[in-house]
Amino acid sequence: MKTGSSIMDMFEQGKVLKVCAPMVRYSKLAFRSLVRKYNCDICFTPMIVATDFLRSVKARDSEFTTNERDRPLIVQFAAHDAQTLADAARVVAPFSDGVDLNCGCPQRWAMSAGYGACLINKPELVKDMVRHVRNQVDDPNYTASIKIRIHKDLRRTVDLCQKAESAGVSWITVHGRTTEERHQPVHYDAIKTIKESVSVPVIANGDIKYLRDVESTHQLTGVDGVMAARGLLANPAMFAGYEDTPLQCIWDWVDISIEQGTPFTCFHHHLIYMLERVSSQPERKVFNSLSSTSSVIDYLQNTYGTVEDLGTKRKMTLQWTAVALFLYAEIGVILILCLPFISARRWKSIFQLRIWSWMAKFWNKVFLTMIIVLVVLFLDAVREVRKYSNKEIGTDAKVQPNMFDHLHMKLFRAQRNLYISGFAVFLWLVMKRLITLINQLAAVSGTTAALQAQADDANKAAEKYMKDNEQLKRTLMQGEGDKATAEGMELLRKEVGKLKDELKSCGDALKKSQSEADGMKKQMEGLGREYERLLKEHQELQNQHDNVNKKDD
Repeated sequence: MKTGSSIMDMFEQGKVLKVCAPMVRYSKLAFRSLVRKYNCDICFTPMIVATDFLRSVKARDSEFTTNERDRPLIVQFAAHDAQTLADAARVVAPFSDGVDLNCGCPQRWAMSAGYGACLINKPELVKDMVRHVRNQVDDPNYTASIKIRIHKDLRRTVDLCQKAESAGVSWITVHGRTTEERHQPVHYDAIKTIKESVSVPVIANGDIKYLRDVESTHQLTGVDGVMAARGLLANPAMFAGYEDTPLQCIWDWVDISIEQGTPFTCFHHHLIYMLERVSSQPERKVFNSLSSTSSVIDYLQNTYGTVEDLGTKRKMTLQWTAVALFLYAEIGVILILCLPFISARRWKSIFQLRIWSWMAKFWNKVFLTMIIVLVVLFLDAVREVRKYSNKEIGTDAKVQPNMFDHLHMKLFRAQRNLYISGFAVFLWLVMKRLITLINQLAAVSGTTAALQAQADDANKAAEKYMKDNEQLKRTLMQGEGDKATAEGMELLRKEVGKLKDELKSCGDALKKSQSEADGMKKQMEGLGREYERLLKEHQELQNQHDNVNKKDD
């Protein structure tokens, strides 16, 4: 914050402040530095017991650390004595922008010592403590706030807030649950009532897990700010709109922790919270067993990659997501093609639409391209499976005791990719063959339909001729004299005439065939005589040749 300015200037009309809650062991300097990178407006320190803080230099050094970039900062104290709180406030005033009195901690140890939520039942004491801080800290811009829980009788809570307001409280943070409630729904109606009962700013607290909860809480209650605790632990980038902890945020935490020398336990626990939503149970089991900063960094690099690898990581994820979606699409298409109430002929008519005719030009190229891509992915998955199947646990197991589980997780992912790509190739071939069979079946079905139509026409013609013949027979059987007989006789005469014409043409053809046969017979006889003549001449020449040979001898 700029010198001379106050946090109160941040409570502008229409702007909802986003606040990091005080969290024991967690909302320390390193974590505050992280959330400030992701749109957090105000940060609280963990709750500090004021008595111990004033009594021990060691306590002050361990419980309260800050730097010049750690602003605006509110230091939260647990106190049950007005002067003690005022003294602690004067100590931290040069290094912070305000103090907050914890009146909401429901833990037994705090309430038994007179701290925390038990103070909501002592409104006069709270009023006195707020007044002491405002009177004894010289800086007029230094704030004094309280964080409370609600009573079952809301009128008591309203009375507490109004008395704190009269003492000069800067703002009031309301956790919308009673002291006995832990994970029950937040009473937003109670927060709204408190907001309407006082003129100072009110900050709502409870069940803020996503950025959308900030706006919804503001709409429900009309508060001036929203405070998050567990939501920020799980996702420090929540106020920047991220649904889950981004990889950039995780590596920011690593860098900040190393820079500020954060103890390993704190460093590790924060990462456990951050990775809870984005990691599987085997991954969490492996990560939770790590015991050194170097092993944690190695794990993060091997499992999630660095920020520089983020683009490649996303491409790989999109790659296998695309293959999986392609597999689902194949299954859907095959199921549609196998629907029993859509015939093969109907499919063929669909395939003959103009759009399919256009796509048919590229079908073979697309088919071969997809086969090559899927086979390459399948071989890559096989390589990964072989890589992690043959992996042996060596000296790394001493650093990471559950390395076997980690390798098993990697093997599981590789096998999953293997199955996805393998089934995608198989179903792609099945779909191609299925479309071919549908076209063939449609062609056979069309041919069968045409033959059936021809057979039906032939049957109809045969039935017509049979009816005509029957009519002729009935006409002949009935005798003469009536019109039907005359018609029958006329038909009979026509048929006889046709038969005579056919008989005449057949006779002419037969005569022609007989004459041709006689001509061929005569030709055959002439050829026979000619053959006998040539045979005789050949015999005479042979005899002459034999006689000449004898004379020479």
